[in-house]
Amino acid sequence: MDSIELIVLGTTRVGESAVVVHTLSREHGRRGFLVRSGKKAGMTLFLPLNILEADVVENPKSELWTLRNIHLKDGLAGVRANLYKNTMTLFLAEVLFRTLREGMVEEGLYQWCVGALLTLDALENDFANYPVRFLLELSGALGFRPSFDDIAPFAKTELPALKAFLETGFGPSMLIPLNGATRNALCEDLLQYLSFHTEIPIQVKSLAVLRELYR
Repeated sequence: MDSIELIVLGTTRVGESAVVVHTLSREHGRRGFLVRSGKKAGMTLFLPLNILEADVVENPKSELWTLRNIHLKDGLAGVRANLYKNTMTLFLAEVLFRTLREGMVEEGLYQWCVGALLTLDALENDFANYPVRFLLELSGALGFRPSFDDIAPFAKTELPALKAFLETGFGPSMLIPLNGATRNALCEDLLQYLSFHTEIPIQVKSLAVLRELYR
């Protein structure tokens, strides 16, 4: 039984007494684990992108292993206290869930992800552009090394904004003036870029929620 750190990507209820918690970890990449629980007991523990510590119990008869002794390492209090940032977590968690294959272990990805989440948690203002930055940096973390020439074929009328993001660091990119339509279009373009490189059709339902938030 090994104790590991995990990021919650989502949950799927299994009957009335258990859930499968979809996670990202350094050791197992994206993987679902069975957790025994009541109908509502402890579900706040599994909010999207919470960082947990838990023991992994392997099952020799099944690929679905179990989590026990689960503790909250970081609940991202700064995110949960802000409607806009909390809504972003739905989008970011779904992007990771749909982009990463089950069992996929990418060196350095987990640690990058933790850093990205703690950065969002710490931001007090000027974070509306964060989803765009997250998608760009995720592309790099997956080894695609995004450049203007590489991404431009997937962009439409947002080429100047895309160029600005690629030419600035994190802090200045949060200050790039964008309206909601351009910001959402950039997210759609970058999801297409990720789909092309991962060869996975990435359909993110929560993008519609983000679109409503930043109209």
